[in-house]
Amino acid sequence: MSESASLKIGDKTYDLPIIEGTEGEKAIDISKLRDQSGFVTLDSGYKNTGATKSAITFLDGEEGVLKYRGYAIEELAEKSTFLEVAYLLIYGDLPSQTQLDAFQADISKHTLVHEDMKKFFDGFPSKSHPMGQLSSLICSLSAFYPESLNSRQTAEEQNQTIIKLLAKMTTVVSWIYKKSLGHPVIYPQNNLGYVSNFLNMTFGQRTEDVEIDPVFVSAMNVLFILHADHEQNCSTSTVRMVGSSECNLYASISAGISALWGPLHGGANQAVIEMLEQIKNDGGDTDKWINKAKDKNDPFRLMGFGHRVYKNFDPRAKIIKKACDDVLDKLGIDDPVLDIAKKLEAAALSDPYFVERKLYPNVDFYSGIIYRALGFPTDMFTVLFALGRLPGWIGQWKEMRENKEPIGRPRQIYIGETLRDYVELKDRK
Repeated sequence: MSESASLKIGDKTYDLPIIEGTEGEKAIDISKLRDQSGFVTLDSGYKNTGATKSAITFLDGEEGVLKYRGYAIEELAEKSTFLEVAYLLIYGDLPSQTQLDAFQADISKHTLVHEDMKKFFDGFPSKSHPMGQLSSLICSLSAFYPESLNSRQTAEEQNQTIIKLLAKMTTVVSWIYKKSLGHPVIYPQNNLGYVSNFLNMTFGQRTEDVEIDPVFVSAMNVLFILHADHEQNCSTSTVRMVGSSECNLYASISAGISALWGPLHGGANQAVIEMLEQIKNDGGDTDKWINKAKDKNDPFRLMGFGHRVYKNFDPRAKIIKKACDDVLDKLGIDDPVLDIAKKLEAAALSDPYFVERKLYPNVDFYSGIIYRALGFPTDMFTVLFALGRLPGWIGQWKEMRENKEPIGRPRQIYIGETLRDYVELKDRK
């Protein structure tokens, strides 16, 4: 007999099935509770609610474990490219060499975007945020490729939509950066790898040949892999929720980009750099600001330390620290903001206050440093996060469609006015 939980309401008892995942996670299935009892549950922010069953990503915050499709994040970051991980998240398995070559070739065929999209940039205000541009541009792809609007696409048609999005995202992101500088855009070079092509479009010049350092390519591969998926977070849940209405992939991803834009979600690495700038502008005294962080009566908090989900350590931070060190060593740049970052890192890793509370530097701390070192402005950081997260969003959207999940429709507890008598306009006070 399968395990169940009992819920007693008044003089009635309801048996609720218990579901166990492959990693031992247990959940009480309340999907029929309202039909049986008339009650709904209240879980503000869905902090304790499983909205779906998923085979994509496993996360254990207490133990500091992150796996994509069963593969440890540490192994994937060390041995795979971002494109391999993208294939894994979307299709379920790591590709063979033949499959990877075909995947790369298919993407390369679609890296160009419609020339009319260039006109969109003229319509954006000069100081418009890159995330607003990205959300708009990705949503607009559904207008350029109306076949994506068909909610009954065949598997091959759906796959072509996925390939086009993967291909064009790098071009769009690089063009957003180029336009922010007032520079002419650089077209894709399909003989380059996925990440190399993106960096070439971003930092390449029409006036001279620019060689992209392999260290930078490696660092960006690792960054993108670490950001590729993270279970049912705000933006991923948004993609699934929007997609559950049978909305097309481009619009669903655009919604996820908008969710990621929020400073409580994707803006954390930008907040790290802004904090470091604040410390620099105050004179660069890291001891002063560390003491402020320790003072429970001081509202200041160190950004990029600890994690909402990981209660022990962020497994991604250990991986990205090496990539960060490699980039900084290669560049050998003299930047007081990065010097402050190194001092804060050293303090957090050795100071008993931070060690006891497990407030270690997290992935946002190191990614912000890498992006700054490579020359990206802070308002591009979240756009880069979106580029890395794209395969996870696609995989989650695809899984939701394949599982034929019903349209998302959360319930609520109404706390407004009860029935009131209507008052004619002339009689209202």
